[in-house]
Amino acid sequence: MVVKLNKKAFEHAKSLIRDGKLVIDTRDDWSEHAPSTQDENKFLDKNGDTEYSRWFLGMDDEHSEGQKGRYKFPYGDFKRIHRCAVISAESRASQYDYDDIRQALGELLDRLDAH
Repeated sequence: MVVKLNKKAFEHAKSLIRDGKLVIDTRDDWSEHAPSTQDENKFLDKNGDTEYSRWFLGMDDEHSEGQKGRYKFPYGDFKRIHRCAVISAESRASQYDYDDIRQALGELLDRLDAH
């Protein structure tokens, strides 16, 4: 399994911060703020795979395009970037040695904290 940084998602996340579409919350809030499976499916059905992929900083090459399992490290609720999601994802990326994803998440966290 090779999980790579989704550069389009990284740029999307930075644009959300620039546009003020963010939630400054704490790490433990992600379990409550994360979209449900039903919300994910609705978003995917309505908006398609390309738009769905912009909300995940990692892409797993073991899964083909169009499979939800391809996308890892969510950072928002399909409307805004959440600080709690970034913190949670950064911890997971570090745990599994996904250095490029961890660095991108660290940059997003710095931008959120500066906002």
